[in-house]
Amino acid sequence: MSDERSHDGTQAPTMRRWIVFGLAAATSFILYLHRYTWNFIRPELMTEYKFSNQEMGVLDTAFYVSYSLGQIPGGIICDMFGPHLFVGIIIAIWSLTMPCLGLAGSLNGLIGARLGFGVAQAGCYPALAKVTREWFPIGQRTTVQGLVASFFGRSGGAMSSLLFGSFLMGICGFSWRVALTMLAVFGLVLAVLFIWQCRNRPEDDPRCNDAERALIRAGDETPEDDQPKVLPIGRALKNASLRMFVVQQYMNAGADYVYSVLMGSFFIESRGVTDKVILGILASMPLWGGACGGVAGGLLNDFLIRTTGSRRRARTIVGFSGKVLACFFLYAALMYPNVPLAPSLVALLDGIFESFGILMALGVDGISDPLAAAGFLFLTKFFTDWTQPTVWGTSTDMGGRYSATVFSVINTSGGVGGVITPMMGGWLLDRYATVTVVLGEKVTVTHYEPVFVMVGVMYLLSAVCWLFINSENSLDRDDQK
Repeated sequence: MSDERSHDGTQAPTMRRWIVFGLAAATSFILYLHRYTWNFIRPELMTEYKFSNQEMGVLDTAFYVSYSLGQIPGGIICDMFGPHLFVGIIIAIWSLTMPCLGLAGSLNGLIGARLGFGVAQAGCYPALAKVTREWFPIGQRTTVQGLVASFFGRSGGAMSSLLFGSFLMGICGFSWRVALTMLAVFGLVLAVLFIWQCRNRPEDDPRCNDAERALIRAGDETPEDDQPKVLPIGRALKNASLRMFVVQQYMNAGADYVYSVLMGSFFIESRGVTDKVILGILASMPLWGGACGGVAGGLLNDFLIRTTGSRRRARTIVGFSGKVLACFFLYAALMYPNVPLAPSLVALLDGIFESFGILMALGVDGISDPLAAAGFLFLTKFFTDWTQPTVWGTSTDMGGRYSATVFSVINTSGGVGGVITPMMGGWLLDRYATVTVVLGEKVTVTHYEPVFVMVGVMYLLSAVCWLFINSENSLDRDDQK
């Protein structure tokens, strides 16, 4: 391939970067496919073990504890040694950890399994941020990051509901333990493929020619002077934009827990959905919104960078507007039909559902209350996740050679949000639950509105943070503030 020539006699670039893109996209897809099985495992465990919401909150949090603690070590290892072997190994580890949930027989055992799964997944996105920075030209990078981080990641989460919940558990009738083991096999196959086909940089891959390397490096202004291999702590601490970025990601990722943890329980308890096939479709819809929003956000980032000439302005516009719009549609999801513009919003949902064939898939003619909630959450996730490529792009803009470390710092902050928010959410669910009598038996009714109000406040605080983040404040040099 390195000897291929174009029509004018010059060397034509090879296409190795697209092989790497496919591996990165598949890794993001599998990561969320595996992680979001918790939406269906969670209610099964509550039924099987009779756990309270607070006990389930501990299990929800266990993943984020180890996920947070593993971020910075994973980012540093990746910056020092590269993502090639690192990513392949952690995919294999988290895939082998998944079936352990089915083997645990107590709350402590389940906590251990969740901790192991979280620490194995921790270094994945910092490493993929490094992969996209090393393998793609600067002008395409945010679009690629939007596809990898949001479209394929959120698609994996959405397909988790459909494949794990609707198909394997619903149509095929497998137990959640058998279904989980089957999905783990997919991860082991991908781990082998990643180690076989990916390399740390184009310069390390003999299947990538000089023309492709030149194409990838064009416009990259990363200084080549001698810098430490590990990001100096003092340089990171004095960077004001990084500090504000940390707060933003705490709000952003902390709020996201409702989509990875509560969607199954929300539609069962709050909207009365019992059919597993329909439940899988409804629970997947917010994730499909995030997938579409990630692509839109990546394209919008690169478009605004070209038209404004300012990476900071582009990142701020996308980050701020996405969170504000997400708040509006979250409000609509909570208050429908008692919300202004309700007829217009229903018409909007009708158009979206017709385009995606959702009404036909569900076998219904119109929008029911569960379907309206799923539709508004689709739009909420669309706009909150069109900021996801902005997070990746800002990490690589600010991080430069330290991209994996910067991303891991940011993801650690998000992980802390993921630790604290589920505990707050579990407390709110129990605090505002009511007890009613049905057929002579006491039944606890869980109210989800307080949790979603908390999420809306976190979105607004995230939006404000974007006004103070300068993505051009690089950590590659020691002269930035």
